[in-house]
Amino acid sequence: MAPRADLLAWLLDSDPAIRWQVERDLLNEAPTVWAATRASIATKGFGARLLSLQDRDGQWTGGAFFPAEFDFVGPEAAEEGSQPWTATTWTLNSLREWGLDASVLRERRTAELLAENCRWEYEGRPYWDGEVDCCINAWTVANGVWLDMRVDELADWFVRHQLPDGGWNCEWIEGSTRSSFHSTLNSLKGLLAYEIATGGTIETRAARRSGEEFLLQRGLFRRLSTGEPVGDWIGRFAYPFRWRYNVLNAADYFREASLSDGNEPDPRMADAIEMIRAARASDGTWLQAGRQPGRVWFEVDTKAGESSKWLTLSGIRVLAWWDQSSPLGFCITKELQRKSFHLQRLSKGDL
Repeated sequence: MAPRADLLAWLLDSDPAIRWQVERDLLNEAPTVWAATRASIATKGFGARLLSLQDRDGQWTGGAFFPAEFDFVGPEAAEEGSQPWTATTWTLNSLREWGLDASVLRERRTAELLAENCRWEYEGRPYWDGEVDCCINAWTVANGVWLDMRVDELADWFVRHQLPDGGWNCEWIEGSTRSSFHSTLNSLKGLLAYEIATGGTIETRAARRSGEEFLLQRGLFRRLSTGEPVGDWIGRFAYPFRWRYNVLNAADYFREASLSDGNEPDPRMADAIEMIRAARASDGTWLQAGRQPGRVWFEVDTKAGESSKWLTLSGIRVLAWWDQSSPLGFCITKELQRKSFHLQRLSKGDL
């Protein structure tokens, strides 16, 4: 169902990183409109603030995944989930996901500077070579194609490290042979970005399809063995998503993949979609569950329990895609509209 005018106005009253997506995906504005808003990310709001914090050597906080001064044995490291979110990879992820024009960073020679100056904390590997973590390598692939770097070998890494069940697990280095929902989704995002930018290869395209099948066989949230939810985190919607999985994060990926591939939504997502729909508040928004702990440059969303513009944008976008494209989703929506119509008539004494 179309969002209300007041809800759209609320979403439009946002940072350019949100507003251009509302204009493009919810309002279907002409490209000249949303492209102008998107261009302002470099000079206004969140994007401009992050750009102003870049180090001279191309990095942020002097590190690839962690700040240069991070104490790996100190109290911050000891607190579970307190990963700092200020280093180079996390900052590049934000700028890319927000829609910053990559030419802004190309003019700064960011990719070249990172090749010269940035090394992974794991074994000191060169930045654009990636390392052993699936999620890290996926973000490096996505950021690499965004900045016109050749990351073909790193994309092929996912073919070689795909697990027998079709997905990926960052703990493979510790011997894990069962795929992780988190690692698989992040790997899929990297492979999709690579495919959109380069066309991919037969092998990387097949790997992406197998990874998608891993999640779809499980309805995006169930254990294959029992059919039970894999964890309570599947319905915990928190922005920024970072590396964590939830069904909204996954559904937004499948939306993008569907639009890229020209495919209809897979009906096996139906229960996950209804979980997203059920989480919508009465005012049409989705509530922030609370971001992951850890240092940030600045806050980009609201407090836990409050309406989140980022999550609301994703939620409306996913439901619109599903309801307009999926026969099953369309039928569900029509049934909900029918029930709503009768309830309205009942409230007015018409029945």
